[in-house]
Amino acid sequence: MKILVLNCGSSSIKYQLISMQTNNVMAEGIVEKIGEDTALFTYKSEKYTNKKQKMVIENHEQGLQLILEALKDSVNGVLCDLCSIDAVGHRLVHAGEHYSDAVIVTDHVVDVMRECISLAPLHNPANLKGIEAVSAAMPNCPQCGVFDTAFHQSMPAEAYLYPLPLDYYHLHKIRRYGFHGTSHKYVSMKAAEFLGRELEDMKIISCHLGNGASITAIKGGKSIDTSMGLTPLEGLMMGTRSGDIDPAIPIHMQQTLGLNVDEVNSILNKKSGMLGLSQISNDMREIEDEILINKNPKAIQAHDVYCYRIKKYIGSYFAALNGTDLLIFTGGVGERMPILREQVCRDLEALGILLDETENARFTDDIQVLSRPESRVTILKIPTNEELMIALDTQKLIST
Repeated sequence: MKILVLNCGSSSIKYQLISMQTNNVMAEGIVEKIGEDTALFTYKSEKYTNKKQKMVIENHEQGLQLILEALKDSVNGVLCDLCSIDAVGHRLVHAGEHYSDAVIVTDHVVDVMRECISLAPLHNPANLKGIEAVSAAMPNCPQCGVFDTAFHQSMPAEAYLYPLPLDYYHLHKIRRYGFHGTSHKYVSMKAAEFLGRELEDMKIISCHLGNGASITAIKGGKSIDTSMGLTPLEGLMMGTRSGDIDPAIPIHMQQTLGLNVDEVNSILNKKSGMLGLSQISNDMREIEDEILINKNPKAIQAHDVYCYRIKKYIGSYFAALNGTDLLIFTGGVGERMPILREQVCRDLEALGILLDETENARFTDDIQVLSRPESRVTILKIPTNEELMIALDTQKLIST
């Protein structure tokens, strides 16, 4: 079985073609800057890499057509024909409270996504374009969707309700939804498999740290709380997002500084976080260089805030879970920044979290045990693979 996984953004399509017999990626790449004057296309397979080609790509349908033509290209393709693709799995963002698992895309799913556009105005329209493009190019190919919010639908009311007048929840569905669910689900499953334990018996704190970042408390394989909320702005400090702040700050910025709603929204989502505090970059690789090489005080201070906020969430989820068996670091930053992991785990001995600093400094692409033998909590670094998780969920759906 071969599954094409698509992650459609407002002006991009990331893709992977995965062989489910081996879980190997047969081909992958990205279409970027769709609708702009010059778009970019990248295609890579085991035997061929096409560096970014510049061209005009007016819409998602053209972008998908380019991907499909590359996959079945007579010289560098990996497919004989498009009938070899058994299903398409989409990374979808917001379905409100409607779905708690992967779904086969139907008219009802599309209607739900349209209904939730106000909750994800940047993501849901782009996801819909991807579904429409596949329908046009491959009308007989089943499509499945895996929503970022689905994994978190197991949260109890005390975790997802905000202390606002209750009608705002009942009438407008203002509540915590959470995101990065596919990643948190994948790494928790891989952890149980790696440790040879039953997921249902484990208490896990999963830290997905990238330009966007979230932490999830997982009990018995189910999300019971997560740091992102109604939108991906809540929670941890991120690359450009503020994360948790006093809710009166946006009001203060409008009333006192004369900013309008759009300006405040832009500041909180695009100009804050690591970029705003460091005044250097939102790229943690650059921040790490500034800390280690240049001893830049702004980079050090921003990194201190970043790590401190992660520690606070770990402590709160330790309490929510009544202890934890496992602490996971994943995502681009969580997997590749040892100084961050060391600082987050420092002074957590009271929780039974003891990091092996030598092992933490050693880099590997594989799953890695980072805790000392005497640590009561196992610390793992697990490379996330949201595309494979989507493919596995898609395979399960179309096989039943």
